[in-house]
Amino acid sequence: LAIDDFGTGYSSLLALQRLPLGKLKIPREFVAEMLNAPGDLEIVRATIELGHALNLTVQAEGIETQAQADALRALGCDLAQGYLFGRPMDEPTFLAYVARSEQRPQPPGRRAALAAQPSPPGGRYH
Repeated sequence: LAIDDFGTGYSSLLALQRLPLGKLKIPREFVAEMLNAPGDLEIVRATIELGHALNLTVQAEGIETQAQADALRALGCDLAQGYLFGRPMDEPTFLAYVARSEQRPQPPGRRAALAAQPSPPGGRYH
């Protein structure tokens, strides 16, 4: 179970306490400006630290630049998603990508999702 868009809308700290969560997702609104707005960077950093303190996997959404991915990796973010890694794919394209990726050795460690991998059709994907 994951909390999506943590810190926006109806998500709250109470949900972290009351629900049996495994993942905390940082919304793209914070990721998009974190390299230009110190406040956003601190929110991202604090969310990662909070998630890890609660033994949750932390995933950042909306990553569009390598600089964002590098910063999130340095902050200890576990997983990443966004157009930097790939655009939405139809089912046949996705299945072909998965088949190809299963043939490649995967990097070790829990932060493997932020490691560089070859690109599928339409963009880079992690």
